[in-house]
Amino acid sequence: MEYGLQITIRLILLSFSTLLLTACANFSAGNLFSHYSAQNQEVYRAVKQGDYAAAEQALPDDIAGEILDNFEKGRVYLLNNNDKLSLSAFELSDQAIRKEQDKATVSISDTATSIGSLAVNDNLKLYQPADYELGFLHLYLGLNYIKENKLDDALVEMRRANQVQERAKAERERQLEAAQAEMESKGLTPNLGSVLSRYPDAGKKLQAVQNAYLMYLSALLYEADNDLNSAYVDYRRALAVMPDNQTVFDSTMRTARRLGMSEDLRLLEKRYGKAKTNMPGKGRVIVLQEQDTVEAMQDWKLSLPLYDSRGNGALYSLALPYYPSPSSVQFSPLRINQQIVSKALLADVNLMAQQDLTERMPSIVIRQALRVVAKDQLRREAAGKDDVGNLLFNVWNTLTEQADTRSWQTLPAKIYSSTLMVDAGKQRLDIGGETYQFNVTEGNTVLVWLSRQGNSATVWHKQLGRL
Repeated sequence: MEYGLQITIRLILLSFSTLLLTACANFSAGNLFSHYSAQNQEVYRAVKQGDYAAAEQALPDDIAGEILDNFEKGRVYLLNNNDKLSLSAFELSDQAIRKEQDKATVSISDTATSIGSLAVNDNLKLYQPADYELGFLHLYLGLNYIKENKLDDALVEMRRANQVQERAKAERERQLEAAQAEMESKGLTPNLGSVLSRYPDAGKKLQAVQNAYLMYLSALLYEADNDLNSAYVDYRRALAVMPDNQTVFDSTMRTARRLGMSEDLRLLEKRYGKAKTNMPGKGRVIVLQEQDTVEAMQDWKLSLPLYDSRGNGALYSLALPYYPSPSSVQFSPLRINQQIVSKALLADVNLMAQQDLTERMPSIVIRQALRVVAKDQLRREAAGKDDVGNLLFNVWNTLTEQADTRSWQTLPAKIYSSTLMVDAGKQRLDIGGETYQFNVTEGNTVLVWLSRQGNSATVWHKQLGRL
């Protein structure tokens, strides 16, 4: 009994040692004994149901650290039309990311954090956002600036976002080229957007690593700023990712015509037909529509007995993250002036999230294996042959082994785009049971942005001028 007490004390000391090692990271009782998706489920559920006010009330102060916590806050505030707080939260995330990126070498505290998480679970590591999440950070910073009519600031964020996309492309170039070669071997030719933008074409593989939503918004802002060359570059990149999206190819052809790119225009019109053009008395409406929420990672556990040469052993819990199959949520069609608005997929965030996890899984599994070895070494040193000690370690291992399910969970699941010509004047947009009105002047273009979750929608519009 006395020895069992000693083992308990050693476990407590181990806990506090881990606390000291990870004090600058994410140490908390929640991260020690639970995983992110479980701790964030109230916020996630409220957003998915479209109850943005409840989601804002449920936002925690500190679960996953300054980067991810402020991702979630910025997104929830944006949906709840709390623009100043949204911008502030995204800026805090951005500052925290820059601080980490500016580190010339791995710091002692970072090394300590890694050691502490290896001995307990990966939730104690500093959160490293995925490329697709970094892209969305700059996209939403840009959208906040658009709402404030700060086009120059929005364009800065688009340029920063494009740097993220280019880095992601470069890191995966070999994979994409291999996928393209496989397609060509089966008699499939690259899509026209890939040819024009000199991107490798890899079908859905490209959609999993490149964000056409971001590219299209970037191009649209460049066009509104009359920087047609930059706009055309990004429209072609978006077309490479989403070659069947009408909004994208209409915009690409429109810009090619304005730039006098006669050969490109000939190829585009041969593939897609004539683009929609402004007519007397008409105006253009471009709709960017977010729907639902991205899937939240869940944890999968398996108990594994491990014995030494003397037959002494313990049970170790293996915990790995996984994405469940995406749920299918149906939304009522949008209507403008009683006319159903057709839509085309622009980005699939579930696909991007799954691809990121797939790429990270080998390193996750390696760390999991190393952790089992590290925990077994601690057990041997502290418990030895003592049955009570081994039992306590079994409990400790089971309680503290939690999968790292951290990801930006309030992002949309899918984004669609629509483009249509309307009679100039007042427009009525019907979104389920909600109505939103705006004006379109002759020859001009209006951007309508909306995000839909549950039976709710956040919507606003901006005049883009004569495109």
